[in-house]
Formats: sequence, structure tokens, C-alpha cells
Amino acid sequence: MNDQLSERALILAPGGRDAGVAAAMLGEAGIAGTSCTDAQGLVDGLQAGAGFALVTEESLMRVDLHRLSQWINAQPEWSDLPFIVLTQRGGLERNPAAGRLLELLGNVTFLERPFHLTTLISVARSALRARRRQYEARARLVSLQHSKETLRQVNETLEARVDERTREHERAMAQLHEAQKLETLGQLTGGVAHDFNNLLTPVIGNLDLLRRRFPDDPRAQRLIDGGLQAASRAATLVQRLLAFARRQDLQPRPVAIPALLEGMSDMLARSLGPTIDVHIAFTPDLPAARVDPNQLELALLNLAINARDAMPDGGPLRIEASAVDRRSLGALSAGHYIRIAVIDGGLGMDRDTLARAVEPFFSTKGVGKGTGLGLSMVHGLAAQLGGMLTLTSTPGQGTTAEILLPTTTEQPGETEHDSVVLQEAVVRATILLVDDEELVRNGTADMLRDIGYEVLAAASGAEALMLLRSGTEINLLVTDYLMPGMNGVDLVQAAGSVVPGLPALLITGYSNIASGPGAALPRLAKPFRQVDLAARVAELLVQRSADVVPIRSDRRNQP
Repeated sequence: MNDQLSERALILAPGGRDAGVAAAMLGEAGIAGTSCTDAQGLVDGLQAGAGFALVTEESLMRVDLHRLSQWINAQPEWSDLPFIVLTQRGGLERNPAAGRLLELLGNVTFLERPFHLTTLISVARSALRARRRQYEARARLVSLQHSKETLRQVNETLEARVDERTREHERAMAQLHEAQKLETLGQLTGGVAHDFNNLLTPVIGNLDLLRRRFPDDPRAQRLIDGGLQAASRAATLVQRLLAFARRQDLQPRPVAIPALLEGMSDMLARSLGPTIDVHIAFTPDLPAARVDPNQLELALLNLAINARDAMPDGGPLRIEASAVDRRSLGALSAGHYIRIAVIDGGLGMDRDTLARAVEPFFSTKGVGKGTGLGLSMVHGLAAQLGGMLTLTSTPGQGTTAEILLPTTTEQPGETEHDSVVLQEAVVRATILLVDDEELVRNGTADMLRDIGYEVLAAASGAEALMLLRSGTEINLLVTDYLMPGMNGVDLVQAAGSVVPGLPALLITGYSNIASGPGAALPRLAKPFRQVDLAARVAELLVQRSADVVPIRSDRRNQP
């Protein structure tokens, strides 16, 4: 099969400009697209080769789909072509007619129009990755069949070894399908969480501004505080979704795991209660691991709480750390790792529960007793750091959760810097704010103006560069990361060539930019409070200018 054809997207959207728009969107992400005029043309394209198919719901209604059904049912064992169906009324829960397409297409993802560009690209990339894994499975299957035939020719007495190889293949296929399912869930979850972050940012910002407008109204303060608490809980939920999707903004550094575990001992004792006897053990001379320590502590606390809930009558809980060498296993590369194991002697899990344990929102704790995001968050965090989470469990004998984290030769403390937090001063400055989401852009601009800054707003990187080239004096660039056309890191680099030395702040709640050109840029995670924005902006401006003035106490009452 031609490699270019096997990676392309087949687009069946004969109505209006849908096909051209979809092809352009996919092209921006580096995915080639080929338009088909009708269902027969789609089948011809599938026979030639494709990575996935993008079709509109209406293009498959009231047409002869016999050939398409035949092609889908005749796929070889390794193949399960992904279909993305653009609908007007959502998936099965609101669109019963979609059930017919689900039965016909099999491996289908429904995407309701209108949709965000990033959501389409995220779903398309997920489908293409799934298809690539199918090609890898095909190669393994061909290799296995060749090996099986060779063994039969050499000696029939080796049949038992062939059977074992077959069982290994079946296990590999099962792991492959499970990985594909989790990858698809992660991509969809990440897109949804990104949109929620954009919604929460103006909600929290506007509530902050309202709190300062009514300082002497107890009832207003109580209502606003309730809204802020609810929004903060929603933000925590979104961070767990981003952790599962491997899209949270981590800030890893070399960390001594023994010191981290010992520092958690008091917090674990308070969180787990007197019925849980916690034992922490680690081998001497452990190398450092490159992790985000705050997120790792949260992950270990989640595992410990799960262990406590599995031991309703109390019992011992062991947390062990040791160095291990691992051979390549799935997505995990061969190398040196730190193994952190959380071991309980509780109720354990049966085979079916264990298979679904890391799925988001899956929980056995009952309604109101858990979000079902604890293990999924740990799974996503470990994978994003280059490691993995493994679970082993036996009903009635307890569970062992193991986190593998890659080691580093860097020493703890080498990359740590004390940050300057300024809460009582601002620098007179003009800020260029860039965000493609109008709600976020307006809300952030209001927060900055309320502090006392002049703000110029732009909806894209191109618009921001035009303002910079116009000669307008700009003291600080504040930009979103994930934007169509030009992302925030690219914008900062381009702005530096227009205004050398211009300080910049990246606001993000979605992308992993722990490496590459954006790793060294100052960042502020979405959603954020006004006080966090004020401190981060003041810190960057003070580094460039000594023109500091105190914030007037009556500023909060100004219009």
C-alpha cells in the first residue's frame, strides 16, 4: 500500500463548502485530505488506502451503502478503520438515527457541529494514531505467520512454542486495542477540558472583579465566594481531566524521591486517619527523577486514598521506592527508572474491574463518593513524564499500584529558582493581550485594566504583530498558547524579532510545553485569579523597569 495513501483522510461531505473547509483544517495540522463525491467514491478510496474517513451524517442518509458495508465487513483481522461522523444533533443520546451509522461503521466517533478547530484536529490525530497502530499490528501478524510457517517446516515438535507465540500475539492485540481506547478517550477528554478552561477563566476573573466592587456588602460577598468555590472545584476537575489526557502544563525538575516521600508522611497520616498504618521504605542512593513534585504528591495521595477506601477496617499501607532497569514495554522505552509502589492488603479488584480501573469517571465507590478520576489522573501523569502506571490486584488480597518514572543525572535544586512575588506594587505599563477566545480576552483585559495597566487586545498572532510593527510602545506581551494559525510560543519568537527583549507571559491550560522553545517562557495556568495574574505580570515588568508605584487603596472602587 502506498504510504501517502495509507495516512490520508478521505472526506465525504458533498454539501456546500464542508469538504473544502475540512480539508483546509486538516491541512493546517499536516494531515492530507482527499474529497470523495459520493459513497461509491469513498469505497474506491478506501480500497486504495486511507488513515481514516471524515463524513457528514447527511451524506450517508438515503443512499445505497451496500458496497461500503461489504468493505467494512471484509476488513482483515488487524484492520478497524476509524470513521469521524460530523452530526447536527450529537451522538446516540440525542440523535437516535446515529445508531444506524454506528452499526454500519463500527469504529466511529461522533462530532457535533459547530465544533472548535482544536477539537477536530485532536480527534483526527487520535484516529490517525489508532490507524498507525493497526498497521503495526498487521506487521506483527505477518511476522508471526511467517515465523509459524518456518517453525512447522523445521520441526513439528515445536508446535507448543508456536502456540505460545500465538497467545502472546493475542495478548499484544488486546493491549493494542486497550491502548487505542485510552488514547481516543484521552484526546477527546483533552479537547473538552481545554474548552472548559477557556470558560472558567472569565468566570473566575469576573467573580474576582465583582468581589472588589462590593467590599462592604456581606450578602454579595457570600454569593460571590460561593461562586468562586464552585468554579475552583470545577478547575480542579478540569486539571484531573487534563492529567488523564496528558495535556496538563507540567513544570518538571530533578527531585529526590526519598525526601519527597518523607515530606509527605505527616500529610498522609492526617489524610488517611489512625486506622491506616503507613510504612515508607526506599533503597539508599536512589538517583533523582525528573518530575513535577506537586503533581507527583497529588498522584501518590490519590493512590493512598484509594488504598484506604479498599481497607474499610484499616490495615498496613506500604509505599516503597527503588531503582529498576526496564526493557522496552509498549510505549515505555528501555532505560533506568524509579519505581514507586503503593501496596495495600485490602479488598482488591476482580479482572473486569482491573481492566477498567484507569478509565475516566469509572468508579466502584458509589454515587457521591468519588469522581472516578484518581487513577486516570495518575495514569496520565506517569505517561506524560515518560513513565507508566501498572496495577496488579487479586480479590481479597489487595492491590499494588506501581509508578515508573525515568531517572535523571541532574541534581535536585540545580534548576530551581526563587521567584519574586509582588503583591503590593505595579509598574506603569502598556500590555499587549492576545487570545482568540473573546470571552477570555475580554475578561483578562478587564482584570489587567482594573489593576491599573493600559491594555491593547488582539484576537490572533498576526493582529498582535501588526500592532507591534505599528510603533506602539508595548512593555509586556501576554498571550494564550493554543491559537489557530500561530501558537503563543511562535508569536513570542516572532515578537522578539520586532521588539528585541520584549518580556512575555504565556497563559495556558492545555498543552505540554515542558520541552522545546516554550519551556523557558514564564507561564500562568488557566484558569487563574486576578491576584495570580497581577503577581506574575508585576514580576516580569519589575525585572525590566524600576518605575514602581504602590497600588492605591481606593483602586478597587474605581470604575
